[in-house]
Amino acid sequence: MTDQRMSAELSSSEVLFQLHELFFSRTDEHGVIQAGNSVFQRVAGFEWGDLRGAPHKIVRHPDMPKGLFEILWYRLKNGRPTGAYVKNKRKCGRFYWVFALVAPCEGGYISTRIKPTSKLFHEVEEFYEKLLKREAEGLNPVDSAEAIREFARSKGYPNYEAFQAFAIAEEFESRQRQLGRPIDQVQRRFVDMSRAISQVQVETAEMTEAFDAIRTVPMNMRIIASRLENAGGPISAISVNYSQMLEEMSTWVNTFVDGEDCVFARIRDAILRGQFLSFATGVEGEMIEAFSAEDGDGADGIDAQAEIAGLKKHRMQFRDDMVSSLADVELEAKRFARSVLDMKRYVTGLSSTRMMCKIESASLSDSGTALAGIVEQLDACQNEIEKRLAKVVELNSVVQGNTSMLRSLM
Repeated sequence: MTDQRMSAELSSSEVLFQLHELFFSRTDEHGVIQAGNSVFQRVAGFEWGDLRGAPHKIVRHPDMPKGLFEILWYRLKNGRPTGAYVKNKRKCGRFYWVFALVAPCEGGYISTRIKPTSKLFHEVEEFYEKLLKREAEGLNPVDSAEAIREFARSKGYPNYEAFQAFAIAEEFESRQRQLGRPIDQVQRRFVDMSRAISQVQVETAEMTEAFDAIRTVPMNMRIIASRLENAGGPISAISVNYSQMLEEMSTWVNTFVDGEDCVFARIRDAILRGQFLSFATGVEGEMIEAFSAEDGDGADGIDAQAEIAGLKKHRMQFRDDMVSSLADVELEAKRFARSVLDMKRYVTGLSSTRMMCKIESASLSDSGTALAGIVEQLDACQNEIEKRLAKVVELNSVVQGNTSMLRSLM
């Protein structure tokens, strides 16, 4: 067997490790390895003397798109913990996949990694393969990073922040399920809120669609009024009032669902940030337990007890940040509820307009046929808006109920 063929076979061969095993490493601010655990050393296939003092990219696999590291380093340098799917390389050339939780720490960065097993992982694996080909054809790292963000958006996540919150939850839940372990109540509450707010997005999209369907009503009323001459005066007045209502509702839509600083985006982001931190806290908690169970005091001068102490301190920071995110959720849930009450008032106004249209339609006898059609349109659209709005109210109650429970758990 030629060396080239042997190398090709090795590079396509996966390194196996157990689902319960976790990797830990700590680097300085330049990404140079300072410490790690035995799982990292064993699976990477290097001696400790080769790992310590080496850049962490010593285990970087050439199949990894550069765009991912563009995102990773941008976020880390801005102090933001990041979750990412990473394909690593063993010393001999074989590969292994991890879901990496990387975060700034005092003097550098720490990374805790678990084995990915979810459906999302396989989708990301396929996407990386396609992206790597685009990079080989000339796609630069910045544009590759944007392609990753676009992939996240194609999966329904507005940004990478939301994507990583979903990904860490998926991987941790999948792992715990296979190991026969439950996720804890804090994580479960954040997942419930995350699912509720995702459904709010669906409901508001449908509600906005129903709202858009009645935007032409004032114009149609004016046309009817002009045909009725003197008898069209009341209809014309109704049209003016209705135009004002639609303007107010348009403002509500813009404030509630449009843009990254809208009411919906603020509560969504607060929930997802809390969800990410709850699972990050869980991953680091398991890492502390696993690290503590290792025999000896580390290798080649690694002070295992000092690394565990550093992890515990970092985990507490994650927990404090999670509590802060919960406070943001509570604040935004109240703002959310007030905004929904505003929409309820607009819907009440629609009911009044619809009733006036019915009265005018009845008084016009045969001439009110066209107006009757508008009334039917208003009936259908308002029923849809009311149904969606009621669901949004219910979902916000789910969020508020979970925040109350979380307060009692923390």
